[in-house]
Amino acid sequence: MAAPSRSALFLSGLLAAAGAAHFVAPRGFDAIVPEALPGDPRRWTRLSGVAEVALAAGVAHPRTRRLAAGLTGAFFVAVFPANLQMAADWRNRSPVRRAVAYGRLPLQVPLVLWAESVRRGAGRAS
Repeated sequence: MAAPSRSALFLSGLLAAAGAAHFVAPRGFDAIVPEALPGDPRRWTRLSGVAEVALAAGVAHPRTRRLAAGLTGAFFVAVFPANLQMAADWRNRSPVRRAVAYGRLPLQVPLVLWAESVRRGAGRAS
């Protein structure tokens, strides 16, 4: 298996695991849904979980990988406000929890770059 395909499958696995977590343990995700979003936080948790599972499937399949990887990068940008919400909400928690919340913020950059790398790699494979 070529390196770009392996990278794509790892990204797909990450997305699938994260998407499943939205359904297995939704409360943590509900808590970080920004208050500016209308409606029930659980609806946003479920929608983002479905999106991650769909993106995982798209990234895993060579024919849809390029589009799905591009959408994955956009998704990682779109969920950044939830990470900001978590950082704001956890600013008075224990140092370990603050480190987790603050650590998620810069983590979005390599995730977006990873998705872009998979997208570019899929373009070469076509």
